Amino acid sequence: MSDTPSDDSNSARILRGVLTGIVAGVAASFVMDRFQAAVAALSSDDEGGDGEPATEQAADAIALRVVGRPVPEADKPLGGQSIHYVLGSGLGIVYAVAAEFRPAVTAGHGAAFGIVTATLLDEAAVPAAGLGPAPWKSDVPTNLYGYASHLIFGGTAEFVRRSVRTTLEV
Repeated sequence: MSDTPSDDSNSARILRGVLTGIVAGVAASFVMDRFQAAVAALSSDDEGGDGEPATEQAADAIALRVVGRPVPEADKPLGGQSIHYVLGSGLGIVYAVAAEFRPAVTAGHGAAFGIVTATLLDEAAVPAAGLGPAPWKSDVPTNLYGYASHLIFGGTAEFVRRSVRTTLEV
């Protein structure tokens, strides 16, 4: 007998991670979106809003590659939201599958996941893709807002992941 989990048990863990990750990622994206909408409603019009959101720019870039033209102006908010939720679902899947095998990734009830996500996406990938400024070119409140948004994303993802996982174990 071996102490190594069988392939079936690993497959079940991966499937459970994918299922919980989709639900957690969508829920976390929704809560993050509501947090950002609340902050925007409280902010004056001259704060933030420095151009088109990165998600809308990403939707444009994808549309250009796939259909050869950008997303029509009227559809840009929906295109941006689509990118937000697809990315959130993907991140949720990666997080939940990782948590199945390395529970330490859930450190801080998802806070570590949120910080890593903010750092890799907002601070590195978005500027590298030309979809937003480098962190040192943004003001401190903008950077803190990005981290706060992703801390909420990470915390919600962990709460939902744990809840769904518990339900699947029954």
